[in-house]
Amino acid sequence: MVPGGVTDELPDLRALTLEQAMAQAETLGLQKFRGEQAWRWVHGKGARDWAEMSNIGAPTRERLAAGMRIGTLEVAEVQRSRDGTRKLRLTTRDGYAIESVLIPDGDKTTQCISSQVGCAVDCQFCATAKLGLTRNLDAGEIADQVYRAKALLEVEEPGRRITNLVYMGMGEPLHNYDNVMTSLRILTHDLGAGLSQRRITVSTAGLVPRLEKLGLADVRPNLAVSLNAPNDRVRDEIMPINRKWNIAKLLGAIRAYPLEHRRRVTFEYVLLAGVNDGLDDARELSKILRGVKCKVNVIPFNPHPESVYQRPAPSVIDAFQAECKRHGLPTYLRTPRGDDIDAACGQLANRSNGELLVPLRKRPGGVPAAPAVD
Repeated sequence: MVPGGVTDELPDLRALTLEQAMAQAETLGLQKFRGEQAWRWVHGKGARDWAEMSNIGAPTRERLAAGMRIGTLEVAEVQRSRDGTRKLRLTTRDGYAIESVLIPDGDKTTQCISSQVGCAVDCQFCATAKLGLTRNLDAGEIADQVYRAKALLEVEEPGRRITNLVYMGMGEPLHNYDNVMTSLRILTHDLGAGLSQRRITVSTAGLVPRLEKLGLADVRPNLAVSLNAPNDRVRDEIMPINRKWNIAKLLGAIRAYPLEHRRRVTFEYVLLAGVNDGLDDARELSKILRGVKCKVNVIPFNPHPESVYQRPAPSVIDAFQAECKRHGLPTYLRTPRGDDIDAACGQLANRSNGELLVPLRKRPGGVPAAPAVD
């Protein structure tokens, strides 16, 4: 597996579940509730330093600090779109850059977070794929994206809160399964950020074995699957992962996935001009998804310099959606948000004002290949 996070002797309190933090306090000769107090300060109140924990005495804080550290991401840049979207470029302790996006929609705010530095899946239309994979993010780095965004909103828009969370940023979340699941347990805990599982979505390109594992997990977010083609011929071309787990295997796993009452799987379908946007494609898509408890989000391709694909004309997009609906497939159009700051779906690649940045360092020996999937 690709390593996740920075290796230090001291465990990072951001990356620990509440139970782990309490156990760590015990190993330091403290009562378990001291670990809970510290955990609540970091995950419930966004503390970045032991000195902020005002209800813990200084001697106890010193003992806690001797056995745990508090890591943090640094906000390197905030880009603002004309539509109100914000893109945060965040740097890790070892100097890598990741991106997270805040998307306002009336009283709601959706945050799109990253799970890896880069990505190994190599979808041909995605800018992140062109970066390759450097490493996984640990659970603390994933969760801290939410805390940095909350801190930004408290300054810029007091009263606005993050209502929805989507693991759709840089990386393939199910390639980083353990850290993603730990971050979900942290972020949904009532004593931490307290986010609702029903308002969190994890998106995958279709790692079939991990889908089966996710279906048995104790935390069950909403599931989105990046499908993007109605048949293997097209999907093989634009998503090489399909050569390992083809559409039949993927849909078999989806049909077996245990959905709770009133939940549906979301299929994401990026429309590429002349590739997968025809009426025949719409009819074939409707046919293969017949009987699946699902909806389809149609995403007009968001152009970027690393891709040869184009966005279809509005009339083609409308016709595709209408044809899917005519065949009984619930289909919704996702309006591009933040595309003027390279923050829209498929555009995240550490770009600022149109220029590709270089804080994304590569390890000696090149970029790791995709992690093995059990």
